Amino acid sequence: MNFSRALKFLNYHLFSRHRKGYGIHSPFIFTLISKIFRNKIDPDVVLTVESIRKKNLSDTRTINVLDLGAGSSKMKNKTRSVSEIARYSSVPRKYGALLASMAAEFGKPAIVEFGTSLGMSAMYMASGCPEAVVYTMEGCPETARIAMENLNEVGLKNIKLMNGPFEVLLPELKKMNFRPGLVFIDGNHREEPLMKYFNAMADISVSDTVVVIDDIHSSEEMENAWGKIKQHEDVTFTVDIFRMGMVFFREGMQHIDYTIRY
Repeated sequence: MNFSRALKFLNYHLFSRHRKGYGIHSPFIFTLISKIFRNKIDPDVVLTVESIRKKNLSDTRTINVLDLGAGSSKMKNKTRSVSEIARYSSVPRKYGALLASMAAEFGKPAIVEFGTSLGMSAMYMASGCPEAVVYTMEGCPETARIAMENLNEVGLKNIKLMNGPFEVLLPELKKMNFRPGLVFIDGNHREEPLMKYFNAMADISVSDTVVVIDDIHSSEEMENAWGKIKQHEDVTFTVDIFRMGMVFFREGMQHIDYTIRY
């Protein structure tokens, strides 16, 4: 964590509140924090996904990574080992478990993910909501190949991996004519593309849809985008847990931007 981000995290730690939901007047937000955030997912799910992570962390194979976005701040070379990607690009266990809980509550009928990486987050979400189809998009062909190996090993049948630039894949998703329950955006960490992806999902979302955005404080561009998203005309409230931002479109609720310690 660089100095600037460390200061942001300190600020978040000092001013975030309601880790257990105390003092929250909205019944919906209280339930989100006290139950969904604190939900204990099936240990077998964690064991399965983390066994794949452990395997990837010891995988010394190298691949040529096609970065279509801002690229990694920790991995500058285009040739990377699978172990490096597992260490720096895959969603950590703590947040994978949270995505599983969010999927269980909001995932049906479909989940959309921008940025498969090695498939950890897709596996957590697919396990959390077996009734939903997870459409996960990855821009890099070689990363997608490793992800497919992981998904095949786990044997989850409700994940559809789509390989290609997001701008090309988005029209294909729209043609499927579904309304996502949960969207996870973790790819191309730049302001303009993020706004395009968010707006595209907002256009096909309904009142129950939840959009989760990763790394909202990782750069000035991401923070600028997060600020704009909070002001979007269809957004009713947001939740900032520092690493991730959650966006809700619930009708009839007062617009409040919550900062919650997680």
